[in-house]
Amino acid sequence: MSDGPDWPPFREVSFPPAQMRIDRRGDGVICLEPVLPLQDFRPSIPLELAAQAAAIPDRGYLAERPAPGAAWSHCSYAQMKSGADAVAQWLLERGITRDRSVLILSGNSIRHAMVKFGAMAARIPVCPLSASYTIGTDPGRLREAIRLTRPAVIFAEQARLYARALAGLGPVDALVVSDEPARLGGPAIPLREVLDSRPDQRVAASIAAIDPDEPCCYMLSSGSTGPPRAVIHTQRMIGANLAQGRQILAKTAGWDQVMLDWLPWSHVAGTFNQMGVLSCGGTLYIDGGRPLPGLFEQTLANLREMPVQFYTNVPLGFAMLADALAVEAPLRRTFFSRLRLMLYGGAGLPQALYERLQHLAVDTIGRRIFCTTGYGATETTSGCMSIWFPTERVGIGLPMPGLQLKLVPLEDGRHELRLRGPMITPGYLGAPEQNASLFDAEGYLQIRDTARFHDPADLQQGLAFAGRLAEEFKLATGAWVAAGNLRAELLQATDPLLAELLVCGEGRDYVAVLAWLRPEACRQAIGPGAPDDPALLAAHPELQARLRAAIEAHNRAHPGASQRVARMAFLRQPPSLELGEVSDKGTVNQAAARQRRQAELAGLYADPPDATVLSFA
Repeated sequence: MSDGPDWPPFREVSFPPAQMRIDRRGDGVICLEPVLPLQDFRPSIPLELAAQAAAIPDRGYLAERPAPGAAWSHCSYAQMKSGADAVAQWLLERGITRDRSVLILSGNSIRHAMVKFGAMAARIPVCPLSASYTIGTDPGRLREAIRLTRPAVIFAEQARLYARALAGLGPVDALVVSDEPARLGGPAIPLREVLDSRPDQRVAASIAAIDPDEPCCYMLSSGSTGPPRAVIHTQRMIGANLAQGRQILAKTAGWDQVMLDWLPWSHVAGTFNQMGVLSCGGTLYIDGGRPLPGLFEQTLANLREMPVQFYTNVPLGFAMLADALAVEAPLRRTFFSRLRLMLYGGAGLPQALYERLQHLAVDTIGRRIFCTTGYGATETTSGCMSIWFPTERVGIGLPMPGLQLKLVPLEDGRHELRLRGPMITPGYLGAPEQNASLFDAEGYLQIRDTARFHDPADLQQGLAFAGRLAEEFKLATGAWVAAGNLRAELLQATDPLLAELLVCGEGRDYVAVLAWLRPEACRQAIGPGAPDDPALLAAHPELQARLRAAIEAHNRAHPGASQRVARMAFLRQPPSLELGEVSDKGTVNQAAARQRRQAELAGLYADPPDATVLSFA
């Protein structure tokens, strides 16, 4: 897709100039920093909440559905402030010290937000925990999270969901708060009792005493490249990161208006959206859907009802949305009616998917929708780089104000990303050895991600993500495989037929791929008579011909051993959240998924290969 006179322009956007200061060093290192300084910000979420509750007390802050299809329940800014103050009072009355924490076992909800903001007001670090820690029969991951964060209070909002996980732990040194304590089978405090606390002057005094640089939140990393770690967040980090987003994206995104979002608050992208809306005085509708079979219909039902100005999702969610938009004209008209900005996170967006979304927008409203990203990590609070300049290329953009970016050259034309700024974590909780190597000699966070410039002659065109160093492996020949970069290229080459894939080959002679199909897209590609049975679908000659052509075209463009794909086979069992194969934001842990699928991996490399394996010349 090219930007020309025959191609409609973007719907109106408003970004400040993205001019960069560029420092090229003699050793090949490049440092980038926006000329635009970061605006002043308030380094205290409790003070942000107090300001909004005073200015717009009756405006809705959060809305949730008690069940799919039910009417929305609303919470105003004044009600959120009242609930958070009650939680803070209850915590302060118990004299909990700041070396303990409040552990939240809850999905996104109004009560979840009250407990989080109340813990912050009481100056007790809060840790929202992913659902993956509480499902299944093995309590090991939950026990490790408790050992690491030392909670004095565990908030298990919905007892029916967490009773088994808590029972598996045995006795714990923490007060348990829940909506239905009797379901837990042990001592627990009713949530209503906590929310009935009457705040006194201690709450205001605690908020006034907040140190912006003390830990206020522990965010457990998703563990996509290793064991989860408790990343320390401070009020200054959060305030700086929110200020970046407000300064660059909020005017176009309309965070002071209505937003619909499913991203979990146990992950930085979801909690950024929640607090970004708070800091702008908008209303966030909590989407109970997920980009998963059987759950995405909830998202579509909400989008049919609610036009939004800003929409964020992971690439898989945008792919599922594009499929729905293509066949449902009323949904398409509602979705694009007010939309001005789409943001993708969690992984790179395939260029072909970007173009499909733009064609749908043009066919519906005659304009394109600006598409941006929020590159970052748990260690950077959330996205600290973005696309805030005219471009047709997907990527990770350029640093936003307040962030200094160092690019260390690698041998293959990529650069290692290193970051410095007020939104960067001081380190991991209880991990002195990891903290010792977290920063380089100049104080830059060594995130161990890599990127390429879209145009090395014009750095202002921004960067494209090129994989994580931790995901790279060696073939038996000694060639290094940049698995993350190769994964992105293969998803782009085969779009829209593959939902996700595993890049295999460590210690082997060649690269091969295990892939999950996107059944609906595959059936549309085959046309009338496409089989419903997954095995028949994967074996269909038309589908195999399309995939063969795509992979062979990729191989012709990338003939080197580290990028050429020799074989492909298809996976039927989806990646498991329970077994740690997929994060709750939808990204696949490549190492965990390969380890679980040893039988399929053996079949992929069998000699001769099974008849279901595609081999490429």
